[in-house]
Amino acid sequence: MKKILLLLSLSSLLLLSSCYIENDNIQVASLSQVFETTVDFTNSNDYSQLVNIPLDIEVYESDVILVYWLEDVISDGTGDTFDVWTALPQTIYTTQGSFQYSFNHTFIDVFLFLQGDINLDSLSSNLTNNQTFRIAIVGAEFAKTNPSMQQVLGL
Repeated sequence: MKKILLLLSLSSLLLLSSCYIENDNIQVASLSQVFETTVDFTNSNDYSQLVNIPLDIEVYESDVILVYWLEDVISDGTGDTFDVWTALPQTIYTTQGSFQYSFNHTFIDVFLFLQGDINLDSLSSNLTNNQTFRIAIVGAEFAKTNPSMQQVLGL
């Protein structure tokens, strides 16, 4: 019985190791790419900033771009600090009303902007100046099909 099990294991190993996919059209990103930028939102720039994606980062049509705002830096009491990142869009509530840090993007840039139901000129500079954002380009590939939930579950 042990010899049969060993033979089946070796056969399976050989069979699985000889399988491969050859398709020159598939582009697979091995790692996501991340960069950070610090911007000021002012009346003179219409509370927006266009950030170019660095030239050494290639963005494909199927890639996903995510943006995070450095909301806070906290200390653990021993001198170590930790960044608190919040995904955009993020709504901030003030006594005057609310506004939102938001973004949109193309393949070459990310447009960061503020929008809200309040006069953005009334915001304090700690909410508009020296705001740091982490921009993540997550490599992805379009699915070959658009399966139904029944197909995904094998029903």
